This record gives sequence, structure tokens and C-alpha cells, in this order.
Amino acid sequence: MSAALALGQRALLEAWRTPEALFPTLFIPLFFLVVNVGQAARIFPSETTEFLNSQSYAAFQLPSSLLLAASFGTAALFLVEEIEGGYFDKLRSAPVPRTTIVLGRLIAELVKGVLIAAVLVLLALPFGISIASGPLGFLLLVGLTALWAVVFAGFMQLIALKTRSAAATNSGGLIFFPLLFLTPNFVPRDLLTRPMEIAATVNPVTYLMEALRSLILDDLDWGAILPGFAVVAVLGAVMLALNVRTIRRYD
Repeated sequence: MSAALALGQRALLEAWRTPEALFPTLFIPLFFLVVNVGQAARIFPSETTEFLNSQSYAAFQLPSSLLLAASFGTAALFLVEEIEGGYFDKLRSAPVPRTTIVLGRLIAELVKGVLIAAVLVLLALPFGISIASGPLGFLLLVGLTALWAVVFAGFMQLIALKTRSAAATNSGGLIFFPLLFLTPNFVPRDLLTRPMEIAATVNPVTYLMEALRSLILDDLDWGAILPGFAVVAVLGAVMLALNVRTIRRYD
């Protein structure tokens, strides 16, 4: 575990040296929040819209921005640089478990995910948002967002290991956008058309979004919260297994 922490610290130093890479991670999600609220807030006034629980429409949209921010991880692109520069081969030849190589960058993504989620929530509070589930809900909100950042970064690392190409890895990140929009993004699931409701129901990102939304709008509704954590647990286990398998078979 000490080796994984050392690699995680090294990955955090990479991020510290390139702070400009974090700017889109905050700006673009905030931009989408402002635009979506500006377009639809008058359609869903807080006083008469039941699913808002007397909050502003920005509270309903904040989970989308959080998930978008969590899907901007740069770990995979740094990994491609290590592959091209030969450092990754040195790591593979070191007497450490293959899981250590995977976990190093994911630990860094967890730390960055916590910081980015916390900052984004604080920046969004002036939009008339309050965390209905209280301080514990805030911690769960930030934690779930950070865990999704780890899962997404892990799958991006898998693309980097398979393709060893920065262009292919960067393009692979675009897969998140269809997953984001095939969710109850603008209205609750029961207000979607039937085909869209089916697509949202089979989309795992839906349960993350609904868990985050519940933490903002409701007071610790575990029936909505636990499926979100279950999704990141299952996808995280799959991601870790695939990464370790790929490194072991890496030629």
C-alpha cells in the first residue's frame, strides 16, 4: 500500500504542476449549470414544482454538473505520456503488485475528486441551493462524486493501456456524454417518454444522478442513495479487475 500511496503522491504532483488542466473541470460544469438553469428555471418554478421540494431548479441540475466534473480526469493522458516515455515499463519491472500501479493514479483521482466536488458545490450554493440532507449529506455527496471520478478515470486508463494513444484516449472520454443525456437530466424519470424512461432505467449513471439529487433535495433517503453507491462499487470492481488483467498481459 505504501507503494500505491507514493505513486498517488507523484500523480498529485503532476496535477499541481499543471493547474491549467483543472480549469475546464470547474468551468464547463458551471457553464452547463448556468445555461440549463437559465433555459428551464422559469418552466419549473420552485414554488409550484413538486419534484424540487421548494428549492430552485439549480438544485435539480447540480448533480449533472457534478458528474460532468468527475468525468474530466486527466490520469489516463498522463499514463499515455508515461507509456510513450518509457517510465511505465520501469514501473512494470519494479517488484510491486500490478494492483499498485493501477491504484496509484486512482488514489490521486480520489483526492482530486473530493476537492473538485467540494469546490463545485460551494460555488453552486449562491444559485439558491441548499443540501437538504445536512452535513452528512454533503459528505456523501462529495464522496459519491469522487468515487465516480475514480471509476471513470479507471476505465479511461483501460483505454490508454489498450490503445497507448493520447488521441484515442481523449476520444474515449466522449462516451460519457451519451450516458449523461440518457438519464433523467432535466426532469424526474417518471416524466420521461416511455422509450427514454427505459433507456434511463438501464443506464447506470441514472442511479448515480438520482442518488446525488436525493442528497440535495431530500433528507437522507437511503432507498435512493444506496443504489448510487452500489453502482460505483460494482463498476469499480470491474474496472480494477480489467486494469490489472490488462497490465499483466501488457506486452
